Amino acid sequence: MAATVTNLRLKLPVACIILEVIIIILFGTLVQYDSDVDAKQWHKKINNGTSNYDNEFYYRYPSFQDVHVMIFIGFGFLMTFLQRYGFSSVGFNFLIAAFSLQWATLMQGFFHGMHGGKIHIGIESMINADFCTGAVLISFGAVLGKTSPVQLLVMAVIEVTLFSINEYVVLSVLEAKDAGGSMTIHTFGAYFGLMVTRVLYRPNLDKSQHKNCSVYNSDLFAMIGTIFLWMFWPSFNSAVTAHGDDQHRTAMNTYYSLAACTLATYGLSSVVAHDGKLDMVIILYLRTELNCGVLYKPLSKKVTRLCKM
Repeated sequence: MAATVTNLRLKLPVACIILEVIIIILFGTLVQYDSDVDAKQWHKKINNGTSNYDNEFYYRYPSFQDVHVMIFIGFGFLMTFLQRYGFSSVGFNFLIAAFSLQWATLMQGFFHGMHGGKIHIGIESMINADFCTGAVLISFGAVLGKTSPVQLLVMAVIEVTLFSINEYVVLSVLEAKDAGGSMTIHTFGAYFGLMVTRVLYRPNLDKSQHKNCSVYNSDLFAMIGTIFLWMFWPSFNSAVTAHGDDQHRTAMNTYYSLAACTLATYGLSSVVAHDGKLDMVIILYLRTELNCGVLYKPLSKKVTRLCKM
């Protein structure tokens, strides 16, 4: 045990320092602000009659705040359902999310945001980096309690890179419509997590099977995470949708579909429970209302187009 602790005390700081130095160098050489957040370019636009209220940053930032809360609080507390890993879920979630959003800005920029040899960053790149981080955190849920912080950082490096490649192929090469990231975020994150569990599986891991259980407090905190995700899912779905009717309809329809599916989840919980009582554990693990939010977004643009016809 002492050797393991000493090993971690050396590996984790070294890994964090090396990764952050690499990111700082890459940001310094490859990244620059886009026209909406670059002070010099924006002042030129203002001199030509553009108003500050026309800046994309003002429109998108409230949605970015909501998505950011989902990533750091929603996902963090959602993973506290295991009684032995509550602190690990919130703490490691914070660590890998803080790293992933930086690495995602670079990787997504290589494929989507390169202009004149530079990666242009702005409010949309911040939102998209959070989306990519969400995929990493979905995978994190599959290996919670079985991986060290260093292993999670390595997983994040690989997954963010593959996520960006997959996103480029799906959206740019195949030109698929994946509003809300049902394929590129949620499905990719889930299957990547399953792949990691297969790679890390060892026969003796069954000896810790008794730790894979929950208690009242762990389920309570996990429910808090679920509610945070539920509250901000309309912003998640509409964060980078086109301004106007598309964004309005996406947010409103997600809002009502989540409410309707919550009733269905509670009803299903009562049917499944042997005594007919509500079981918050069943509600927590089903999360039908959140799945509805994931599945609704790809349909939102089609619904909007039909309404315009």
